[in-house]
Amino acid sequence: MSDLLPTDPTETDRPARWSRATVYPDMWADPDDDPRARDQTGPDGELATLLNFLADYRTTLRMKCEGLDAEQLARRSVPPSTMSLLGLVRHLAEVERDWQNWITNGEPLPKLYGRRDADFDEAVAEQAVVDGAHADLAREQAATDAALAGHPDLGERLGKDGIAVRELMVHRIEEYARHCGHADLLRECVDGRVGQ
Repeated sequence: MSDLLPTDPTETDRPARWSRATVYPDMWADPDDDPRARDQTGPDGELATLLNFLADYRTTLRMKCEGLDAEQLARRSVPPSTMSLLGLVRHLAEVERDWQNWITNGEPLPKLYGRRDADFDEAVAEQAVVDGAHADLAREQAATDAALAGHPDLGERLGKDGIAVRELMVHRIEEYARHCGHADLLRECVDGRVGQ
């Protein structure tokens, strides 16, 4: 059975809307196959809840990039925006690194990609760039997670500006949620795939 859903044959400029879901065709993945699925009770405590939401948004971003080649990932599919899925991965790696700078009193880490907007502007359709972006994101996520693991008190204030751990955690979730919304639109324009 094809993953493509029927489209209006007169609409040749837009890709067919499709989903891998077999039971719920309007969803990205069937609930039983969704890696973000949790039992109905949810985590206990504020920190566990925040970490759970962050993990789900990180997974959502990875899912939105799955199954695409380097050209599709680098495609700026919502003009005039310079955003691409690859650019979002690179941007979030840069942001994760920046969050590490927020919580330290030491010298700031240098930008990953150099000049401002290089995360998007230099997101080119080369497999080495794609692989590097995913490796950068995984490394920077792990580093930020490790830096915050020693600070379980959400009211603790860190870094030169005294940012509360709670504020940083909520900001991290907000950043991923915002960009997952962008990823929804970018992905639909690339190949028509829609869903949760």
